[in-house]
Amino acid sequence: MRSRPFGPEVRGAVVDTAVAAGLAYLLAYSTLDPPGPAFTGPEWVAWFAGAAVGLPLAVRRRWPLPVLGWMVVAAATATAFGVVGTGVIWVTYAPLALALYTAATATGPVVAVVALVAGLAAPAATIPWLYDRLGIAPSDAPQSEMPLWWQVELGMVTVAVTAAWATGRVVRWRRMVHAGIARQLALDAVAAERLRIARELHDIVGHSMSLIAVKATVANHIAAERPGETRAALLTIERTSRSALTEIRRLLDVLRSDTDPAADLGPSPGTADLSDLTDRLRSDGLRVDLRLDGADDLPQAVDLTVFRIVQEALTNVMKHANAGHCQVTVLARDGGVHIEVSDDGRAHRSSGRSPTGQGLIGMRERVAMYGGTLSTGPRPEGGFRVVADIPYVAVEETA
Repeated sequence: MRSRPFGPEVRGAVVDTAVAAGLAYLLAYSTLDPPGPAFTGPEWVAWFAGAAVGLPLAVRRRWPLPVLGWMVVAAATATAFGVVGTGVIWVTYAPLALALYTAATATGPVVAVVALVAGLAAPAATIPWLYDRLGIAPSDAPQSEMPLWWQVELGMVTVAVTAAWATGRVVRWRRMVHAGIARQLALDAVAAERLRIARELHDIVGHSMSLIAVKATVANHIAAERPGETRAALLTIERTSRSALTEIRRLLDVLRSDTDPAADLGPSPGTADLSDLTDRLRSDGLRVDLRLDGADDLPQAVDLTVFRIVQEALTNVMKHANAGHCQVTVLARDGGVHIEVSDDGRAHRSSGRSPTGQGLIGMRERVAMYGGTLSTGPRPEGGFRVVADIPYVAVEETA
């Protein structure tokens, strides 16, 4: 469901409809009251020609090439039959120029060139023929407000059509450049987040291996004298090794660059640190409520992932939401943990909260590593919500 029904598409359609109606009226008016010889046919023909050439602009964004093709035929037909304003024939081709601009922004180079050739061929073939058929010359209309030379009329149409096409190509090029930059930023964000994940998993695996080595040494020394303690040490080794193997498999799927700075050597945070995190973010203008349920025995890597997702979501709330209340919920159930961060923010979310924002990219990478799901978006009652569900395999104890 759209958060704002009056979005860019609707605004664009309204603008296009208004422009189409205005140009259709201008075309008909210029045909009935031109600087040169006026159209001598029925008045309704002029209004029909204006509608046929101008009104299709209302759907130019949806069907750029069909609209352009129709306008080329309609404008050429109107010119050939003299249903144009002599001296201002460029008015008839103004809608065509706008349609050509749209087609140039929406198509590749080959199609765009073909569209330009068609847009120039129509006036080049019909304007000189009209002047010759009607026998119009500058001396025939000395009181004309515009020069009655077909060369001038054709030149004005050519300049308008070519300028519109060139502008469309420049706009398309700029959009492609911006899209390329956005894609590269997204790739960089993914690479940076994967590197961070790799470092954190490396710390987890290193800690697990160290614990296994210590317990194995203890078990080796007390195996004969204290078999009960030996069994407990072996149980710890079994549980730790299973968890470490799981994290090693995930680590193999994460890229790491040797040229990046070394990671911090401090202990990895987890759900136990969420209380301190929310306490630090509370202020007079923002109330942060935290609900934790069943998150005490999460695997270390999952525990860290939960903390990072909540941390990034709260960071976005502080930066972009302009919220008065934020609710953080972490519920761990059998084989999965549910995370939800929602706020009642009133600020515009176009900055940093879009589906392609770097913070949300990082969250998505972390959730995808476990095969989980992440959904983000505005709440119907106002504000923004981040919801993540992460499955995990609990390590079972053996007797």
